[in-house]
Amino acid sequence: MTKRTKEILDKLDEVYTTEYKCYLDHDSPWQLLIATILSAQCTDARVNIVTKDLFQKYTCPADFANADLKELEQDIKSTGFYHNKAKNIIACCKDLVEKFDGEVPESLEDLTSLAGVGRKTANVIRGNIFHEPSVVVDTHVKRISKKLGFTKEDDPEKIEYDLMKVLPKDHWILYNIQIITFGRQICFARSPKCEECFLTEYCSYYKEQNKKKRSK
Repeated sequence: MTKRTKEILDKLDEVYTTEYKCYLDHDSPWQLLIATILSAQCTDARVNIVTKDLFQKYTCPADFANADLKELEQDIKSTGFYHNKAKNIIACCKDLVEKFDGEVPESLEDLTSLAGVGRKTANVIRGNIFHEPSVVVDTHVKRISKKLGFTKEDDPEKIEYDLMKVLPKDHWILYNIQIITFGRQICFARSPKCEECFLTEYCSYYKEQNKKKRSK
């Protein structure tokens, strides 16, 4: 780990602590799996509102596997892309029941074999449920990691591998948790609060903006 990377991580640890927290409410691995599928293109807060009732109505993977598609679509409609999500959740839970005895598998290969589960969702499960060091690349991580110079890539899988090279394993999941908070509180996509940011000295965007101001 370079001195620069250590300085960035130390600042993130100082501001956001090293506490592991998952923003999606769940009481079991399968609940987190479904909540993560629902979180695509949707806020965690909205997902938590939906799953509060959803997990009382469907109490196990078998309930979802046997769900009526149209009914499930209505149950999750407010999370967006509900046609696809409902179809994937039913197919995913059928596989959980038929291939994995109703249990959420641990390996990346098994997880990504499930409908609607890509590397990001699989790594959320591996990191939060099985405590396997995993890098989760969401929109915040993608955008901010580029600003911090940790990657130049746009493809999430390539970004994942870049971050695995520069970050120590004990920060793989932690970095995602911290950067989500940072992205929600300070580094907004459209109008970041650079005046409140504690990482400006490492940020290419901030340096570029300053250069533009000076050249005017």
